Amino acid sequence: MARQQRVEPEVEQLWQDFHSRVNVSSEQLRSWLLTQGSGEEAFGADPDLGVPERGRRILAVLGKRKVDLTGGDIEVMRETVAEIEDLLDTRPAAGVTDEGWRRALLDLGHDPLLER
Repeated sequence: MARQQRVEPEVEQLWQDFHSRVNVSSEQLRSWLLTQGSGEEAFGADPDLGVPERGRRILAVLGKRKVDLTGGDIEVMRETVAEIEDLLDTRPAAGVTDEGWRRALLDLGHDPLLER
């Protein structure tokens, strides 16, 4: 008999918020981060191939089930949602054509070109 695992309502809401803000797939995010991480030096010997720590943490959460979240994962989700919302709230006059702003969002897994 399978044991049902319950998730606290606050975590359930955070999970939904995280997955609605992080609007690219884990494959798209990883590809973006690898492109950003390669820079002019190309890929180093690191097995993470230059993927920034924050990006690795977001990718780790994207690869988990809700019931497998750790306290660290929940913190990553909170920080990511807050940063994406802050960036969206301070949308520059140039909007998505502002490369720095769009890149900052893409680093967090949010592509403003995909907004509904």
